[in-house]
Amino acid sequence: MFSNVSEPELLAHKVTHDYNPRQILSIQELSVLNERANWQGLIQLAGHLTIMGFSGYLWATSWGNWWLAIPALVIYGFSLAAMFAPMHECVHRTAFAHKRLNDVVGWCAGLLSFYNITFYRYYHKWHHLYTRVPNKDPELTDLQPSNLGMYLLVISGLPWWLDKIRGHFRAALGQLDDCPFITETAKAKVIHSTRWQLIVYLSAIALSIAVGQPWFIIYWLLPLFVGQPILRFILLAEHTGCSLDAHPLTNTRTTLTFWPVRFFMWNMPFHAEHHLYPSIPFHALPTAHQQLSPHFEHITPGYIKVNKDILNWSQQ
Repeated sequence: MFSNVSEPELLAHKVTHDYNPRQILSIQELSVLNERANWQGLIQLAGHLTIMGFSGYLWATSWGNWWLAIPALVIYGFSLAAMFAPMHECVHRTAFAHKRLNDVVGWCAGLLSFYNITFYRYYHKWHHLYTRVPNKDPELTDLQPSNLGMYLLVISGLPWWLDKIRGHFRAALGQLDDCPFITETAKAKVIHSTRWQLIVYLSAIALSIAVGQPWFIIYWLLPLFVGQPILRFILLAEHTGCSLDAHPLTNTRTTLTFWPVRFFMWNMPFHAEHHLYPSIPFHALPTAHQQLSPHFEHITPGYIKVNKDILNWSQQ
């Protein structure tokens, strides 16, 4: 599925500059930004979980009062889907100072958002190593919005659901031959982690059946189904329409957005900054943006504009 790309061929994708883009920041500036702290990650996580819990409570207790229940469902569903963001941060082990805390929180965040952190860690490593390099970046195999119908299909989240369901079961069965980013030594870890995740889901389904209540559907499946289109709307902006090459100043987009979105997404809208320096933790990305923004080609004011642009490109 992915062709072999040699180092000279990979470098040929880069735009020629008089400097190395990853040397824009001095070693001292980067070391300050790279500082990690457990307390910042724990405060962010506590805030995320508090909003999730409160909106989930309103969703559970407001049946019949749909003016309250529906907004609560949307917020709860998005906060659930957006657990992808702390999982992503924990993949880089930048959410917390302690490695073990990153791994435990990341696994649980992946469980809630229907990602497996162990699989995603290897997948995402290749995405960063070969960002937007054709036949190498695994994200380029995702369905692309080539017209209005395809755009709506992508935004719906249905392809994501199908990919995740199929991918989880294939990983649990050890069918990883079409995943070159997973080394032979890593396969056992991915299989083990995915099997445990499926066991948790199956246990939750069994409990729902045992008590005669559709808890699994009402409090996880349906909210996540509602929240996924919002997450797709956001994630589609990260690279779509950017250059198809390995240059970090042109192949990734930063989207300027409101604080609530930045909060739920753990500052992932500062995505160009993150790709240029993946070692910078989420809480330092706004500061990094102030220092790096003049160097990026794609900085867009808002997700509505990005998605309008994507629609226009897809219809050309």
